[in-house]
Amino acid sequence: MFILRKMIKDKAIKLRRGWTTGACATAAVKGALVALWGKEFPVSINIVLPNGESPTFGLINPKQGKNWAEVGIIKDAGDDPDVTHGCTVIARVVETAAAITFKAGDGVGTITMAGLPLGVGEPAINPKPREMMREVVYDLSRIYNKKPNVEITLSIPNGKKIAKKTWNPRLGIKNGLSILGTTGIVRPFSCAAWIASIHRGIDVAREAKAEHVAGCTGSTSEKAVQNLYGLPDYAMLDMGDFAGGMIKYLNKKPVPYVTIGGGIGKMTKFAFGAVDLHSRRSTVDIKMLANLCREAGLPDVSSSKTALGALEIAGNKLSDLIADMALTKLRALILNPGIKCSIVIVSRSGIILSEAKN
Repeated sequence: MFILRKMIKDKAIKLRRGWTTGACATAAVKGALVALWGKEFPVSINIVLPNGESPTFGLINPKQGKNWAEVGIIKDAGDDPDVTHGCTVIARVVETAAAITFKAGDGVGTITMAGLPLGVGEPAINPKPREMMREVVYDLSRIYNKKPNVEITLSIPNGKKIAKKTWNPRLGIKNGLSILGTTGIVRPFSCAAWIASIHRGIDVAREAKAEHVAGCTGSTSEKAVQNLYGLPDYAMLDMGDFAGGMIKYLNKKPVPYVTIGGGIGKMTKFAFGAVDLHSRRSTVDIKMLANLCREAGLPDVSSSKTALGALEIAGNKLSDLIADMALTKLRALILNPGIKCSIVIVSRSGIILSEAKN
């Protein structure tokens, strides 16, 4: 794994891009409409993405009846570890007397909480994919001399089960996946995609009038922090390593109380000034940690290689010091002085080691 990461870092390996569910849905809509209005399914179909790129998609499972047609596309997420990689996005188009409408079929979610770009009760088909699909309908209606009156139903078999592995449930998106994508392109290991999800989580929490939100570095710390404060799911933000991205958005969209939770290693990095806590982008300064222990009268930790090793030598007093320093850092980064803040440090087994709050 280390060698693979180093090769990626050194650009010896070029990660393959993929296509979003929104791009797949758009291509499926185009393929179904070509069959509906042109009377024959193509083997493959191309669409134009917002950046002008024109990828080609293979079509599967074509079906057609009176005034309707449907076809599927297997999503290829490239080298991104996307849980929707390999799923089938199906579009069914039906001629209607009304304008273009969208419906959630099996495996596509429905919005049940405010704060997202779509209203409550709407199918979880994001604005940009809707725009791309509308453009396809309008373009083909001109080519085939048809009225652009089409009902579009999108389905993803097994989508309800896959959605449990995503952030959809806590965002109030029920019974399936979202049709996503602003560019149509999945970029492997995209930081921007993760940070965008944090933003949506904050939006939902604010609309739900959450008094307290928490961002944690992993599932163990998240569970401990949620139990400590008795927070609902929608108040838990999937911060991961992106403390800076979460705090920056909270400064624009504040809430009354913010907690950051994590293990001793990442919370030490945060206390020492890092806001991107990934191991490739920040490290624990052992020399600084040793100086901190020396000044506090704690055992010498200069021989340790990690913050966890230092904790094993110095004991929980070191955890308390780090929590206090991290709280000071968080307090400095949160621009609104009226917002309450707290830091929670959690062991690998889920035990709370330290809590600092103002």
